[in-house]
Amino acid sequence: MDPDLALLLNGIVSGLLLGGLYAAAAAGLSVSFGMLDVVNIAHPAFMVLGAILVALLQGATGLDPLLLAALVAPGFWAMGALLYGAYHRFFERRGDEAIQGLAFFFGVMFIIEIGIVLAVGPEQHFADAAWADTTWRLGEIDLPLRMLVPAAVSLAAIGALALFLRHGFTGRAIAAVSQDREALRLLAIDPVRIKRFAFGLSLALAALAGGALAVVQPVDAASGHIFIGRVFAIVIMGGLASLGGCVLAALAFGVVENVTATFYGPSWSPAVAFGALLLVLAVRPQGLFGRAA
Repeated sequence: MDPDLALLLNGIVSGLLLGGLYAAAAAGLSVSFGMLDVVNIAHPAFMVLGAILVALLQGATGLDPLLLAALVAPGFWAMGALLYGAYHRFFERRGDEAIQGLAFFFGVMFIIEIGIVLAVGPEQHFADAAWADTTWRLGEIDLPLRMLVPAAVSLAAIGALALFLRHGFTGRAIAAVSQDREALRLLAIDPVRIKRFAFGLSLALAALAGGALAVVQPVDAASGHIFIGRVFAIVIMGGLASLGGCVLAALAFGVVENVTATFYGPSWSPAVAFGALLLVLAVRPQGLFGRAA
């Protein structure tokens, strides 16, 4: 095989695996931002918190990091439910969620970062797994399990979430809460209770994404900064409330970034990826799978 073609194919495959990680990071934000209209700018910080917690637990117990991520996810759900309760009481109920609510989540983000530094220090943390050093090879294409397994688990979790939102009663209520709250009240459904549950679900997804992130790369308290722009761009490109669009946008984002970094250097990859976002929004302002107003 031509070396340039092999390099391109490996860049595309690695980009798809990277996109799986991006999809995991963006899925929870798609729930909070796209479905609940809660601009949780601290979402990547919760993902990093989950990653560091998983890394510490893995070092102490030796359990698989993705299993540990699933085990800590309920705790993140409870944290999210409490956080949304405070957000609703002090901002959303009074109609101050636009600017003051955004400032609230900025504050939460910095509290998480400072808390991580005070608790475990500024050094990086990493979770290892028994399968992480294995690489499958298909012809000229490398499939490192360190990237493949977290991407597969993340996409499976997003698929399960999509089925829940489409077929479960509570899932359909979550999908409807930002569209017609009064209709939910007529059905004797408390919109605040639904949003509290869904926001907790978004942070549980952040914990799962954190477990995947801890396997893929070392993380420290400030690692969430590099994901803020990416996850919001992916959610917007995918169409806000569309999980399918979120996954497709994440995969495309990962491929564009990785191929650009492979052939032109890593400094060009963010510019090209965000340029692709602008191009998509110029053609479809509602995103790839969003509905036109």
